[in-house]
Amino acid sequence: MAGIPQPTGCDAQETGPAHAPGRHDNAATRRWGHTSMWRSREGPTPAKSSAPPRIPTPSPRPAWVLANRRAARPVTYGAPEPIGSLQEHYNNLCKEKSKKINPFILHILQGVDEEIEQGLEGITLNVAGNNQLIPVERVTGDDFWILSKVLEKNPYINGLDVRYNILRDVGAYYAAKLLQKQYNLIYLNLMFNDIGPEGGDLIAKALYKNVTLKYLRMTGNKIENEGGMSFAAMLQINSSLEKLDLGDCDLGMQSVIAFATVLTQNQKIKGINLNRPILYGEQEESTVHLSHMLKENHCLVELHMSKHGMRNGGMKQLCDALYLSKSLRYLDVSCNKITRDGMVFLADVLKSNTTLEVIDLSFNRIETAGAKCLSETLTSHNRSLKALSVVSNNIEGEGLVALSQSVNTNLTLSNIYIWGNKFDEATCVAYSELIQTGCLKPDNTDVEPYVVDGRVHLAEVSNGLKKHYYWTPTYGEACSHSANAGFNLVPATSKTGVREDPSLGNWRMFGFVSQPATSENIVV
Repeated sequence: MAGIPQPTGCDAQETGPAHAPGRHDNAATRRWGHTSMWRSREGPTPAKSSAPPRIPTPSPRPAWVLANRRAARPVTYGAPEPIGSLQEHYNNLCKEKSKKINPFILHILQGVDEEIEQGLEGITLNVAGNNQLIPVERVTGDDFWILSKVLEKNPYINGLDVRYNILRDVGAYYAAKLLQKQYNLIYLNLMFNDIGPEGGDLIAKALYKNVTLKYLRMTGNKIENEGGMSFAAMLQINSSLEKLDLGDCDLGMQSVIAFATVLTQNQKIKGINLNRPILYGEQEESTVHLSHMLKENHCLVELHMSKHGMRNGGMKQLCDALYLSKSLRYLDVSCNKITRDGMVFLADVLKSNTTLEVIDLSFNRIETAGAKCLSETLTSHNRSLKALSVVSNNIEGEGLVALSQSVNTNLTLSNIYIWGNKFDEATCVAYSELIQTGCLKPDNTDVEPYVVDGRVHLAEVSNGLKKHYYWTPTYGEACSHSANAGFNLVPATSKTGVREDPSLGNWRMFGFVSQPATSENIVV
C-alpha cells in the first residue's frame, strides 16, 4: 500500500497504484484465451509507469490515503458531456499509462458501446469476477484505476458491479475518487473485493459530499469495526444513500450500536444489511439496540439481522418494536437461535401489524409448535404478509400441513418456502394440491411435486427470497424474480428509477440482462 505514488498537489495528475511487495506474475499465463489466466488472482505484470517518482512520507498511513485528504476539493455537479467509444477510450488510456489491457474489461465495454449505439441509457456495467458465462480475468487495483477514468464523465452508465474481484484498498481509493467525479452513478457493488478498514474509510468519506449514489454493496469486505464506524459517521451527513449492505463485513458491537443510534435520526435510508457482525457476548445487545432504533425510525423498509445470535429474549425485544413500527416491510432474522417461544411473540405482533410483508425465519429452530402458532395467526388474523420462509427449521408434517392451510385460506400469503424440514406423505399431498389448484404458484415456493409408484414426493426447486444474494447460476436467468422474491416483493424504491439491486432484480445490465425500461422496472 505504501508504494502508491502520491500526487504533489490538488492539480497533480493521478498515478497508478504500485504492486504490493512479494506479488509476481507471469505474462505468459495472462494472455487472452489462456486457460490458467481465468483462475489467476495475481496482479498484472508491473510495467514501466508514466507516473512521477514516489515522494516518501514519514506517516505510517498509505500515501494515497493522505493524498485523498489533501487533494479533496468541492465537486461541481453539472451535465457531463458524452464521450466516444468506451472500448477505444480504455485502449488509449492503457497505452498512455503503460498498463496491460484486461481483455475481460475490453469485452464488457464493447458490449456497452453496442447498447449505447442502440440508444439505451441507465446501464449497469457488470464487471463481476464471478461471471461464469464468459472467460474472466479478475479486475485488480491497476485495472480499476483505468476503468474509473473511462467512467468518470460517462452519462450513459449509472450502475457499476465489480463484485468478486481483487480491488483491495488500492481499488477502494479509486472507487472513492470515482464517487467524487461521476455524477450519474446511483448503484455500486463492491462485494468481496478484499477491501479492508482503510479502504472502507475512504469510500465512506467520499460519500460525505456525494449526492447521487442510492445503493452501495460492501458485502464480504472485512472493513471491521473501524470501517463500520466510518460508515455510521457518514450516515449522519449523507442525505441521498437509500440502501447500504454491510453484511459479512466483520462489524463489531461498537459499530452496530453506532448504526442503531444514527438510524434513529437518518430518515433517508430505506434498507440496511448488518448480517454476521462479530459479537462476543450473550446479552443480545445488537438486537436490543436495533429494536430501540425501530421504535424511533419511521422510514426503514428493509432490515437484515442474520447471524446476530438472537434468541427468544431478543425476538421479544424486536416484536415489541414491531408494534410501533409503521414502515418496516422486510424483516430478515435467518440463521439465529429462535425457537417455538419466539414464534409466540411474532404471531401476536402479526395480529395487529399491517406493514410487514416478508419475513425470513430460515435456519432457526421453530419446530412444529412454532409453525402451528404462526399458522393460526396467518389463517385467522393477518392479511398483510406476502412471503414467509421457514427453510430448515426442524418442522414436522403437522406443522407444514398447518402452514399449507394458511396459504389456502389467506389469499395475501402468496410465497412460502419450506425446504429442509421433515416431509411426510400428508405434507407432500398438501403442497401438491396447493400447486395443482393454483393457490400456490410454482415460482412462489421452493418445492415441486412428483409421483413415484403412485406416491407424491417433493423435490427442491431453486426459488427463494434471496437465492442469488452471494452467487449467480451457470445457466438460466440470473435475475429471476422467483429466485429473489424478497427483493421483488419489497423493492427499495427510488425516485431515480432504480427499483432494486440490479444484480438481484430486473434492471438494464450488460452481462446479465439488457432491456428497455418498462413500467415494471421504473418507479415513478
